[in-house]
Amino acid sequence: GSSLLTGPEGLMAKERENLKRLKCLRRYRQRYGVEALLHRQLKERRMLATDSAAQQAHTTRSSQRCLAFVDDVRCSNQSLPMTRHCLTHICQDTNQTLFKPCQGSEEVPCNKPVPVSLSEEPCCPLHLRLPPQMYVPEQVLSVPEELEAAPTDLYLSAAELQPTESLPLEFSD
Repeated sequence: GSSLLTGPEGLMAKERENLKRLKCLRRYRQRYGVEALLHRQLKERRMLATDSAAQQAHTTRSSQRCLAFVDDVRCSNQSLPMTRHCLTHICQDTNQTLFKPCQGSEEVPCNKPVPVSLSEEPCCPLHLRLPPQMYVPEQVLSVPEELEAAPTDLYLSAAELQPTESLPLEFSD
């Protein structure tokens, strides 16, 4: 753009006007002087504020304790993320929907928190009801009485099993 201004023949009025507009458009979004300084300071303040807020939220979250009381003593367990209760006392929070207390059995009631699943009655591993057995073992076949009472003379003794002749060690084809 500056080479056009220094040319020997110069610029016409319309060309000068167009060049001026081009320069204005080039630096339209740029800040200069005091405005640039204030803008940079504002950006730095915002960065510090967001960094410290995120760091402060992290430290308060990691050190936050459960709000439940057991026998007038506050629970010392760490709370779950995004909650105010630990895993043991999460069912005391009325606003949460991720955990339900285990129903247990008639003999032994259980209030252990269990994550809500697709089943209607979520249970802890101790009270989990197993599905019916799908494998049916085969029935043992009964041996007829005739085979059980077989005569013992059909069996050979150890002496009868011994070879009487000495056989050669090598056999020919």
